[in-house]
Amino acid sequence: MDPVREPKLAPPGAGLPRFELWVGRLLFRFRRMTSGREEASARFAHEHGRIRELIRPLNAETGARRVLIARPKGLEDSSRYWSVWMTLDHLRIVHREMAQVIARLARGEQIPGQASTAAVKPDPAVTQLVVTEFHAACAELTQTVAAIPDLRTPVRYTHPWFGPLDAAGWHILSAGHLRIHRHQIELILREQKRAPHASGKPVL
Repeated sequence: MDPVREPKLAPPGAGLPRFELWVGRLLFRFRRMTSGREEASARFAHEHGRIRELIRPLNAETGARRVLIARPKGLEDSSRYWSVWMTLDHLRIVHREMAQVIARLARGEQIPGQASTAAVKPDPAVTQLVVTEFHAACAELTQTVAAIPDLRTPVRYTHPWFGPLDAAGWHILSAGHLRIHRHQIELILREQKRAPHASGKPVL
């Protein structure tokens, strides 16, 4: 891959292939029917821990190196040419927005419009400083959920793929979303092994 020329990918917000989205909606519906607060929180914490271990040995150069990966299920085509830092930046943005959505729904607020996948893409120039911000955003989301007695809110906010969700739905979605991007990080690191490793002192 030419490190200067970016690959031609679908635009941000283009979504998933129709059949994949249909299957994803079925799986998410099943997860909402069978998962409670404790299981969703445990899954989120588990995925956060796995990402922590994946990024712990990375140095600044390796974390910033963008590579093109095969598209895993659940990931938009526009997200296939990211670095690890970009993936963490995306998660930082999403977790903070999810925390705000969950808190507002718990207060009974009607949130206009709907969420946008195109609006939460990362900064290509993000640095290793995002590691601390990513962990802080995970903590913010976890603490927000823990402070709410009942996540089954009467008001909902719409996700572009999964429709109107109450706070419990957004909480369950957060764990699945984190799993997809943990897998993305694994694919990025696997693809990087085909090229020489960056040298330098690990950032964590």
